[in-house]
Amino acid sequence: MPTTPSEPATRSDTGALPSLAAENLACRRGNRVLFRGLNFTLAAGRSLWLRGRNGCGKTSLLRLAAGLSLPEAGQITWAGTPVRRHAGYAPRRVYVGHANALKDDLSASESLRFLAAMHGRSADAASVQRALERVGMASRRDALVRTLSQGQRRRASLARLALEHLASLWILDEPYDALDIEGVAVVDALLCEHLARGGSVLLTSHQAPGPGAPPMAEIDLGAFA
Repeated sequence: MPTTPSEPATRSDTGALPSLAAENLACRRGNRVLFRGLNFTLAAGRSLWLRGRNGCGKTSLLRLAAGLSLPEAGQITWAGTPVRRHAGYAPRRVYVGHANALKDDLSASESLRFLAAMHGRSADAASVQRALERVGMASRRDALVRTLSQGQRRRASLARLALEHLASLWILDEPYDALDIEGVAVVDALLCEHLARGGSVLLTSHQAPGPGAPPMAEIDLGAFA
């Protein structure tokens, strides 16, 4: 049966953002089918938490949703069109993988500007400064990435979310990884604001959402193995 997140955040406008939908989706890794028969719809203003043990296919599903790989069967669509064929999809989705994708030889601010440029986002010096301030990294903006702790690297990577101001689809792989309580609260606030402006969120996390997180529907991929 399709799964539809049923607890929308309070939001100003959800009409502009299309829905992401999985239709009888299956994913294979080598000789093993990770999951099959998966259906869900993720509408504007909603969030969906993918759960499951290690190796059940959570990251693989996020890559399918981002249009970075092809399913074994079924399809994942945006406004009814497969994501890899929808010309307007890439500008409306933000994918933050489990790896932070930061360059060791760049500073935190330089890395953030590089990531933004790679994904077609404008990031002037003032915007980058505000984004790093939002995630508690203003004092480390000129520090080389190689000198940052794991938690600081994660914050610098997630500062990309603070650069976003339009309704879009966020695809996030373990966004809370390596964060302290303060960092988790920052991410929760960013998610709530994003949903309120009509965005949507698909994420994986090994830890349960905290009290500051927005309402999230859940899918346990283990049920589709």
